[in-house]
Amino acid sequence: MPEAGHAEDRGAELAGTALSGADASLLALVDRLTAVLERSELGELEVAAGGTTIVLRAPTAIVHAGPGPSPLPLADPVPAAAEVDRSPARGEAAPLSAAETPARPSVNAPLTGIYYGAPSPGATPYVSVGDHVSVGQIIGLIEAMKLFNEIKSDLAGRVVRVCVDNGALVKAKQPLIEVESA
Repeated sequence: MPEAGHAEDRGAELAGTALSGADASLLALVDRLTAVLERSELGELEVAAGGTTIVLRAPTAIVHAGPGPSPLPLADPVPAAAEVDRSPARGEAAPLSAAETPARPSVNAPLTGIYYGAPSPGATPYVSVGDHVSVGQIIGLIEAMKLFNEIKSDLAGRVVRVCVDNGALVKAKQPLIEVESA
C-alpha cells in the first residue's frame, strides 16, 4: 500500500529511527484522513480512538485569534506517534486550568461546531444574561457538517454569563452559558 510506505518514510525521517508498526499505522491513517479532508468541503475532521484524538483542519478553517505565533502551516512535519504533543495546537484555546474552571454550573456544547446564539442574523438571541432558562429550553444552535443542531439546556436557573460569541467555533464539552440556580 503506497500510503503506508509514504508514512513510514516520513515518520522515519522525522524520528531519525525506524518506526514501529503502530507508529507507521498512525501516520498512514493521518495521510488517508488528510486525503479525505482535501477532497471534501469539510473545514475540520476529528477522529478519536482510545486516548488519542486526531484533528485535521483545512487551511481555510484555521483562524488565528489572539497574541502569539500564527498557526503552523499544513506542510510542517508531524511528529512520530510516540512524540505526539497532546496540548492544544497553536491558535486553539488552552484547556481551562482549575483556577479558570467555571465556578457555576454550565450548559456545555454536546458537539464541536460553530455556535449561533440566535435563530437567524439580526434575530433576538435565544438567551441573554439575566434570562431564566428551564430544562429543555433551546439556548443556541451548533452548526456541524452543514447541519444546525438545537442545543437545549440541561439546567434551570438564571443565565449569569454567555461564554461564547455568536459565530465562534466551540469544542465538545466547552461551556456555552453559566447558570445560577433560581
